[in-house]
Amino acid sequence: KLLRALPAKRWLGLVADREFIGAEWFRFLRRHGIRRAIRIRQTDMLDDMNGKEWFEHVQHGHFHETSEKVFVFGELMRVVATRSPTGDLVIIATDFSARKTWKLYKQRWSIECTFSSFKKRGFDLERTGMTERSRLQRLFGLVTLAWMFCLRLGVWLSQTWPIPVLKHGRRAVSLVRHGAQHLVDALRWKPEQFMAVLEVLIQAFCPPGAAESEVVTY
Repeated sequence: KLLRALPAKRWLGLVADREFIGAEWFRFLRRHGIRRAIRIRQTDMLDDMNGKEWFEHVQHGHFHETSEKVFVFGELMRVVATRSPTGDLVIIATDFSARKTWKLYKQRWSIECTFSSFKKRGFDLERTGMTERSRLQRLFGLVTLAWMFCLRLGVWLSQTWPIPVLKHGRRAVSLVRHGAQHLVDALRWKPEQFMAVLEVLIQAFCPPGAAESEVVTY
């Protein structure tokens, strides 16, 4: 209903994970002029073969694209694929070019990581017993500010105390958790360091991956 209420020209495209697939859904997006970049399962059919058969030889760090459009849930689409650092096959049915698709999906993944740190792996928002809308809005606002503080601090700390990289190639902890640990220590055990932390939090902040000219102050 929300998608129907918004003019199609306001949408550059929709990026989604494997929970949002199906012939009716793909057809609905096309009819409303919404371009798609949606991850599909390796068991989903692309023409007459499934995704795993199409891309079983793809290695991590390499990107493959079907030579021409194929039918995905009844829709003719480009399909691109790669492997994650853990070996998972990532297949995306798309209306964009391969380069644009990976750029968009990378942005979606950063949002996914943010949601994850809001939930059990971080602030554990799901445990709240609140149901009243206005209270939930205030809670989300406070948690968002706390998340940004932790990210800001984590970025600053990583410049002098880099996070160790494990064997699988990923950091031992996220930038947000790195900052959160230091912030908790300063608040609970090292109050003399809190003023230094506060100085960092009130400085202009260029988030990781943003252009240096796009400075946001928090």
